[in-house]
Amino acid sequence: MEANLQTPTLYKSLFEYKAWANTELLSLMQSIDANTFPDIIHSALRGLNHAYVVDAIFKGHLLQVPHGYESTNTLATPSLQDLACSIRDLDAWYMAYAVSLAESALKEFIEFRFTDGDKGRMTREETLLHVITHGGYHRGQVGQILRGAAVLPPRDIFTRFLHATEPARRGIIP
Repeated sequence: MEANLQTPTLYKSLFEYKAWANTELLSLMQSIDANTFPDIIHSALRGLNHAYVVDAIFKGHLLQVPHGYESTNTLATPSLQDLACSIRDLDAWYMAYAVSLAESALKEFIEFRFTDGDKGRMTREETLLHVITHGGYHRGQVGQILRGAAVLPPRDIFTRFLHATEPARRGIIP
C-alpha cells in the first residue's frame, strides 16, 4: 500500500491512545479483589469483552473476511488475563493497520453485515473512528462500574495520554 502522508500521525496517536487507555484500565482491574467484588469484575469484563468483540468484528469488515461472531459479545466471559492479552494483540493490529493505509483507502467504502443481519456501509476512515469512539464509550462505562468497588476510574482522555507520553507538551506557555 502507498504510504499515507497526511493522516498517519493522527491515526497513530489515536490508536496508541486507545491501547494506552485499555492497558491502564485493565491494570487497574487487576488490583481489585475478585473474591470481594465478583459481580463488579464480571460486569466490567462483560463490557470490555463487548468492546473487544466489536473491534474484532470491524477488523473483519476492514479486511473483508468473515469475523466469526454471531453477536457483539460472547456467551462465555473470558478471564481478565485472557481478555487483556486479546485486547493488546488487537490494539497492536489496529495501530499497524491504521497508519499503513493510503489516503485513497481511507475514503474507500466497505460493505458488510452487522451481527443482526442488517447491511452496513462505511468508509475505512469512519470504521477506524467508530472503533476509537466505541472503545472510549465502553471504557467509561467500565470505569463507572468499578466505582462500585470503591475504585476511581482512570482519567481516560486524549490530552492526558499526550501529556503522559510527551511530557514536553506540558511546558509553560510564553
